[in-house]
Amino acid sequence: MFTGIIEETGKLEAVRWGSKSASLKISAHKVLAELKPGDSISTNGACLTVTAFGNTAFEVDVMAETMRSTNLGMLKPGEEINLERAMQLNDRLGGHMVSGHIDGVGKIISFRKEDIATWIDIQAPEQINDYIINKGSVAIDGVSLTVSGLHETGFSVSIIPFTGYKTTLLSKKPGDTVNIECDLVAKYIKKFISPTAAKQNKKLDNNFLKEHGFLD
Repeated sequence: MFTGIIEETGKLEAVRWGSKSASLKISAHKVLAELKPGDSISTNGACLTVTAFGNTAFEVDVMAETMRSTNLGMLKPGEEINLERAMQLNDRLGGHMVSGHIDGVGKIISFRKEDIATWIDIQAPEQINDYIINKGSVAIDGVSLTVSGLHETGFSVSIIPFTGYKTTLLSKKPGDTVNIECDLVAKYIKKFISPTAAKQNKKLDNNFLKEHGFLD
């Protein structure tokens, strides 16, 4: 699990392509501290497993399903990448609960300034928009953000200069793609109230909450 608070931006050094998969070598500094093989790193929002590392870079394998579900296959050597190590339970949770499991790929429509903030308008697939609510949480390329507006084909977020400086978001341009992860709570609630769940008599009531340990 992650928080969506980016620790640093790394740089894609090399890509080794398989038939449907890839191995990425990413240069970094902060996330290499206390790193060991098998650790998880959020890479532009996608949870990937470290397979090897050195003093200046680490490597991850990207399987076919991850390639299909994210924009990682579009990255080119030299591009910057948002990085975050898995959270520790003794740390403050500064963002929101981010699993690193990407729900889909969106497209940046436009940027617009409002005083110190920058608004980013994002076009998102229909299945993602079902989980987006105004003032709810969303992770964009691994960055925990608040949904600040909704429109017919997607949503908008507004970022402060610190977020722009610490992440890759403001280095992008209209037409660029971004990985989107919707809020976990929204996904579970939609599942519970879906027609399939109703047919199975799964009702989100006090009995259901007690059965699953949420109420005494």
